[in-house]
Amino acid sequence: MRTVGVEEELLLVDPQSGTTRSVATRILRIAAGAPATALPGHLGGSIAHEVQQQMLETNTAPHADLRELADDIRQCRDRAVVAARGVGARVIASGSSPLKAEPRLFRDPRYERIADVFGTTASEQLTCACHVHVAVESDDEGVAVIDRIRCWLPVLIALSANSPFWHGRDSHYASFRSQAILRWPTAGPTDVFGSAERYHAIVAAMLESGVMLDKGMVYFDARLSHHVPTVEIRVADVCVDASHTVLLAALARGLVEMTARSWRAGETPPPVTASMLRLASWQAGRYGVTGNLLDPFSLVPRPVADVVGELHEFVRPALVDTGDDELVERGIAAVLARGNGAVRQRAVFARTGSLPDVVADLARVTSGQDAL
Repeated sequence: MRTVGVEEELLLVDPQSGTTRSVATRILRIAAGAPATALPGHLGGSIAHEVQQQMLETNTAPHADLRELADDIRQCRDRAVVAARGVGARVIASGSSPLKAEPRLFRDPRYERIADVFGTTASEQLTCACHVHVAVESDDEGVAVIDRIRCWLPVLIALSANSPFWHGRDSHYASFRSQAILRWPTAGPTDVFGSAERYHAIVAAMLESGVMLDKGMVYFDARLSHHVPTVEIRVADVCVDASHTVLLAALARGLVEMTARSWRAGETPPPVTASMLRLASWQAGRYGVTGNLLDPFSLVPRPVADVVGELHEFVRPALVDTGDDELVERGIAAVLARGNGAVRQRAVFARTGSLPDVVADLARVTSGQDAL
């Protein structure tokens, strides 16, 4: 059974005003000094810095059992919440800050170099994603998977969408993070690579161009991890509810397994261009689960429930094999019935007229005090 791990990027905010706070360095000191008994049964995850001082990144260990992954996600969040409380801050899982923010770069030589080269693109980068790592046997299998999951990734954007507000205003997108990330020249959908050799050749050419500074700046929608043997799926917003993160992980693992089977069976990747996939991703980011999505293959609009159902049917054999089909069926039904993070954020704002109230609600759900 393939293992799966999750990285979640989280925002640090003031408990009263809801504005972001640049306290990551202080929080990481507290987290590093916390005794192991602070979280009994912790499963191996970690907390790290990100590009801005208003952000943290949590990383779970790889897990074959999704129940253990769910526990790890929640314990990573708990650890971040406790450490943030130590400096008078709160943690929220949101793809963007609902309130206007002024990002402050984490003092790191690599980040400083990126900021120097990419200017405003880097200095304004304050978005939070969820990255799912799924184990693969080789680079050959990994690139074959990347070539075949491309058409399905916009559906994951729609399910996870959780960044409707940008600089204190409604962006009119369910996931504005998915738009903001496209400022980076290496971000977005890719065309079919065809082989691991061609994948690595393209990455090498990007490095030789001098535009991409290192392999960590391969911001493809899905890429080979450059430090662990996984395919890293990078399209999702960070989900406010941890159960939605587990749903994403289950679907991602199902996609990797089913497309690997397709490759081994000699089936060719769908001949959809990156240009058309950009349209599908835009549609998913714009409407989330409240409008039509583009069909993964015909690229014509279809009801979101139909497209999500088609994804579920495609990965179902893998889900049955791992015992996760019921979890995914319940998770999809919940998101379609009650909405994703973007729906929740807008509902709170419609009820209260207050973006600080939106942030407070995000903090409660992130910490497990409430649920979608």
